[in-house]
Amino acid sequence: MTFSLNDSQGLHGRGENLSRLAHAGWQTLLGAGIASVALGAIVLAWPEASLLVVGVLFGLYLLVIGAFQLAGAFSVYVPGALRVLGFVSGALCVLLGLLCFREPARSILLLALWIGFGWLLRGVMLAGVALSTKGMPARGWQVFVGFLNVLAGIVMIDLPFRSIAVLTVVTGVFLVVMGVFEVFHAVRLRGLLKKATG
Repeated sequence: MTFSLNDSQGLHGRGENLSRLAHAGWQTLLGAGIASVALGAIVLAWPEASLLVVGVLFGLYLLVIGAFQLAGAFSVYVPGALRVLGFVSGALCVLLGLLCFREPARSILLLALWIGFGWLLRGVMLAGVALSTKGMPARGWQVFVGFLNVLAGIVMIDLPFRSIAVLTVVTGVFLVVMGVFEVFHAVRLRGLLKKATG
């Protein structure tokens, strides 16, 4: 099998696009990881916070995550089908974040559902991008972080929370764990990119 000049340019362009996608990805993961750890630490240190306060905090978190996904969906380095998935996932996270502002004082169950669906959508997006993009640096870690988000989302949706204290402790632990993995993945991805370009 022989490759033409156009083929080699195409392969080079694809590798360059993956490198740019990974470069933007580690920065996004680092930001999201730090935000997760910070919010997790806040809610763990303040488990007696009111439902309204917790709803606002998680609403802000989902808005930020949704905004990151929407920004990624419009990146020129993301394939077309993944742009649609990223846009839908980001838009739904923003919507769920807004619902956290509107509905938290009414029900612990609703707040847990909004948070759970937000994590579930984000996990599907992360894993979907990694599984469909061959050659992505640290691809296995991206899949792992995605599945961790999916698992956390399912737990949040499925568990019947009886009190705001239990909800804040469970979500705080999940946020800290997911945030630590995201920061670790971001640092690893940055290291791989430095090796590849250095």
